[in-house]
Amino acid sequence: MLALPMLLPVSPVDALLADPIGIAAVGVAGLLVALVIVLLVAWLRARSRARRIAFDRGAAERQRIELELALAEQTGRLRIIRELHEVAVHALTVIVSQADGARYAATADPAAGARAAAVIAESARTTLGDLRRVMALAREGEASVAPHPRLKSTRDLFAVMRESGLEVEFEELGEPFDLQQGAELAIYRILQEALANALSYGGQGTTARVTFTWAAEGLHVKVDDDGIRAAARREGLDPNDARSVGYTIDDDLKALTDEPTGRGIREMRSRAELYGGILTASTVPGVGFSLSVVFPALRFHNGVHGVKLDRS
Repeated sequence: MLALPMLLPVSPVDALLADPIGIAAVGVAGLLVALVIVLLVAWLRARSRARRIAFDRGAAERQRIELELALAEQTGRLRIIRELHEVAVHALTVIVSQADGARYAATADPAAGARAAAVIAESARTTLGDLRRVMALAREGEASVAPHPRLKSTRDLFAVMRESGLEVEFEELGEPFDLQQGAELAIYRILQEALANALSYGGQGTTARVTFTWAAEGLHVKVDDDGIRAAARREGLDPNDARSVGYTIDDDLKALTDEPTGRGIREMRSRAELYGGILTASTVPGVGFSLSVVFPALRFHNGVHGVKLDRS
């Protein structure tokens, strides 16, 4: 009988050492894995740096737009103050003359004196309104060195916010009408603050829907964002799944009972109230944040102690 050779077990290490090609293949594979990791880390760092650069560029662009408007706004405010001051000086001159005439007329004809007093009172009320406007404009100029954007500047604001990572959708309903500069400034600042908050709390990729609804004498400004859903999307979760965004029934109760506070909300509410506006803000559970400002009588509202100006 022939003796069969005995097969000894070979360890994987011995087999690999006996195969130079296998050693080279393992080395190449390890090198490729290391290279992929290095490239991935470099890509993530470059992406983060690009985001920071985009945000800084957006902030610089916003500042540039405001600085370009600053000189025109301040010049316009001073021109209005000067014109109103001249009108008030002339009106006061007339009132003094009417008062002198009423004093002499009252001795001869008391009825004429009463009529003159009525005219003086009406002239004084008109002049008081002009002086209040001057005070409001001066106070506004002292409180802020920022420019006075117009509503048409909102297109530039939307472009800058989009560049910073906020998706902005705009819709305008109804027939727009011209507003006084102070009212335009208030609306612009409210909109600017609302969009900045949407980007700050919702993060990049948040969508903000802005709606202007014009009525016969009023305006409704609405800003709705999906910051909560945007955060879920960034984490790879389903934004439409209530559980993935941490939504609970308690969130509904909290949204109904808790009123958002903070410096930004207070400033926006103060700006709205100056022109007869009503501001409401609330968290939309599982979605984001909603801001609504209703100006019932903005068309003729001058924002000074409720004085209404007719443009007829």
